[in-house]
Amino acid sequence: MRVLVIGAGGVGNAFAQIAARRDSFEAVVIADYDLARAERAAQSAADHFRGVQVDASDESSLRELIRTEHCDAVLNAVDPRFVMPIYRAALAEGITYVDMAMSLSHPHPDHPHEKTGVKLGDEQFELAPKWEEGGLLALVGMGVEPGLSDVFARHASDVLFSSIDEVGVRDGGNLVVDGYTFCPTFSIWTTIEECLNPPVIWEKGRGWFTTEPFSELETFDFPGGIGPVECVNVEHEEVLLVPRWVDANRVTFKYGLGEEFIAVLKTIHMLGLDSTRPVSVGGVQVSPRDMVAACLPDPAEIGHLMHGLTCAGTWVKGAGKDGSPREVYLYHLVDNDWTMSEYGSQAVVWQTAINPALALELIASGIWSGVGLLGPEALPPEPFLDLLADSGAPWAHEERTPT
Repeated sequence: MRVLVIGAGGVGNAFAQIAARRDSFEAVVIADYDLARAERAAQSAADHFRGVQVDASDESSLRELIRTEHCDAVLNAVDPRFVMPIYRAALAEGITYVDMAMSLSHPHPDHPHEKTGVKLGDEQFELAPKWEEGGLLALVGMGVEPGLSDVFARHASDVLFSSIDEVGVRDGGNLVVDGYTFCPTFSIWTTIEECLNPPVIWEKGRGWFTTEPFSELETFDFPGGIGPVECVNVEHEEVLLVPRWVDANRVTFKYGLGEEFIAVLKTIHMLGLDSTRPVSVGGVQVSPRDMVAACLPDPAEIGHLMHGLTCAGTWVKGAGKDGSPREVYLYHLVDNDWTMSEYGSQAVVWQTAINPALALELIASGIWSGVGLLGPEALPPEPFLDLLADSGAPWAHEERTPT
């Protein structure tokens, strides 16, 4: 398989390090607006990897690059602003598309904390019939969350439960970054987007609805010695994907942000620094959110300063196969010291990148196949989980006492 990776940031670079060790990729082209960064990512991976320059917002340039490189698949590893041009370019050129975050949402104009407006992925789903007509596959939300969390939901439905009351994705960790009091370990642009937008919840009989940011505080006990972490509702793709393929009464996503992190995000919002609308600064047009991102360390460059664990998982409650109450947390626990020593990538970006690498391998082998716009939960979970078990950071599941 010949893969075009759009984006040579933390996740794109981690993908390159992972893919270089696997046999399914005939060639990998890493494209970025910054040519030097793309070339560094390619050169550090393997001889059959190379870096090129591209503007991810320019659909015609993307199409030309796909044709020139004779690509079989494109992996979108840039932030969600660029989903649609990459998605449309892959569709127009008739190749497989994979992303880790879906097209952006827009709050309801009158009732943002009650009703959905434009939901995550709505723009992509509008074009789903085109993918079906072309006999093409667009696999969306194939990172860790969304992605592995969705695979866990399907595995639980297939193997562990006869009926599901709630699929609740829960993400937390104990990562620290030496020398920083506030230092997001993932793209601050994306973090602001998902944390300050109205969170979405899905309930059977009601459908999708929204609440206020950081709502429904709960303390979730994470495994691996992380322990109790306060988690709150955050907008995330799983809530928009899981109900389409997995039968559950309720679907939620909660993130272990912590009181201090939430306070910083609220201050950013209060000052208008989360806005993406450019303002004039000394005669130069600057997006406040881009300015915030520029002031913070690049998540791809802080791995040597990071310590601790990150945990992504899916908490499923319902009735087991024997009909008795059951609660299970299926999870993926990753140690930053291990990812840095093995791959030179910090834990959060490595944990995100391993999943599309394995998914593309399954697609290349024909084990995963499909037509149209599909989420990870639309495909058989066992082949994926078998590959992940051999990745060096295996997944696990923990039985919990039903409440």
